[in-house]
Amino acid sequence: QVQLVESGGGLVQAGGSLRLSCAASGSYSSITSMGWSRQAPGKQRELVAAITSGGVPTYLGSVEGRFTISRDNAPNRISLQMNSLKSEDTAVYFCVARTGVGQAYWGRGTEVTVSS
Repeated sequence: QVQLVESGGGLVQAGGSLRLSCAASGSYSSITSMGWSRQAPGKQRELVAAITSGGVPTYLGSVEGRFTISRDNAPNRISLQMNSLKSEDTAVYFCVARTGVGQAYWGRGTEVTVSS
C-alpha cells in the first residue's frame, strides 16, 4: 500500500503562482510514476502532469510552459510549480502514483482557487 499526502493549495490571484507538494509513504518502491490530476466542478478529472521514476515529465497541453513537475531530491516526493495561473486552473488537485502493474494510488486532494 502507498499513502499520498498533498500540501500547498490555496487561493491566488490570476497571474500568480503556487507550489504543490506530494509525499508518498508505505511501499513506494513499487512506484514507477507520480503525477498530478485535477478536477474542476462539473468536469471530469484530467491528468495535469506526471513524471517517471527516471525523471521524464509529461504535461497537459494547456499547462505546458506554465507548470513544472519535479522530484524533490527524493524518490517519494514530487512538486508541481504552477506559474501564470488562470481562473480555469481552479480545481481540486490530486497526487497520483502508479506502479509498474498499473495500480494507482490517490491522495485526498488539495484545493486551488484562482481568482480573476
